[in-house]
Amino acid sequence: MTVLTAEETRLDGRALRWHAVCHVDELEAAWGEAALVQGQQVALFKVSATEVYAAAHRDPATGSCVMARGILGSKGWRRTIASPLHKQVYDLGTGECYTDPALALPVFPVRIDEGMVSVGLPAETAGEGAA
Repeated sequence: MTVLTAEETRLDGRALRWHAVCHVDELEAAWGEAALVQGQQVALFKVSATEVYAAAHRDPATGSCVMARGILGSKGWRRTIASPLHKQVYDLGTGECYTDPALALPVFPVRIDEGMVSVGLPAETAGEGAA
């Protein structure tokens, strides 16, 4: 069993802390859901029983918290989300914006362990001593 609150060090040297969010069966396929994770609004996207993506819920172009209502799609094999407001298209794996290179959507790693979806946030975002 994985300890979901353990800190890890990412390749860029930043500490990462895992937070259990919900059971994977609580997410509907091809639909976004918003969650508050350690004070940060996160959009979760379930694309299959074993594939879930997490990104910031705040739209980089407008600042509105709407990304969970975006339009899921793909560009080749890459999963994408289009903003529901102005339709900027972002790569769910990297956060790259395909329609405006000046924009980027923060994305977060996701784990599914024994059916529980956990999101990895930088430890400084999660706050000191957060569980």
